[in-house]
Amino acid sequence: MEKGFADTKIKNASKIIVITGAESTGKSTLTKELAKYFNVPFNPEIARHYIEKLDENYNYTDVENIARLQIEQLTMLKNSEHSHIFLDTWLIVTKIWFQVVYNKEPVWLNNEIKRTKIDLFLVCDTDLPWISDPVRENGGEMRNILQNKYIETIRNYNFNYKIIGGQNSERLNNAIQFLNELQ
Repeated sequence: MEKGFADTKIKNASKIIVITGAESTGKSTLTKELAKYFNVPFNPEIARHYIEKLDENYNYTDVENIARLQIEQLTMLKNSEHSHIFLDTWLIVTKIWFQVVYNKEPVWLNNEIKRTKIDLFLVCDTDLPWISDPVRENGGEMRNILQNKYIETIRNYNFNYKIIGGQNSERLNNAIQFLNELQ
């Protein structure tokens, strides 16, 4: 006897949320806070961790490896039973990184971005001060240029996004409000 539709368990897909934006805009902090609030795991920023381990300057292959690791991390969490999956940055930033630094990108990257269902991009506003550290490269006007490129690219792919501003708990509360509207 065949199973009827009523006997089939239907799993609600996790909402995939990318926290993105220019350097030093509070992405990692916001990602951790949102994961804690929703009691779900999150994917930390891969690029920082990867580059900090290098003995020399990064190269094109390193950035491609970072992109592949971003895909692997998301794939591991996609089939979870969690209500939300939070990603600290994602392939949009990596795509712009390729374009700005190398003036080219891997052929497969565009297809991967198009085929991945992202429910919402939370773009952290540049209303926080840029703080220098050994990994950051793009302060000053370049920070604003990149922020605009990220937003333009998200729009070009027709992804849903919200800009998250505010200081301290205000930033978190603004993000939670947008996520509650997403339900």
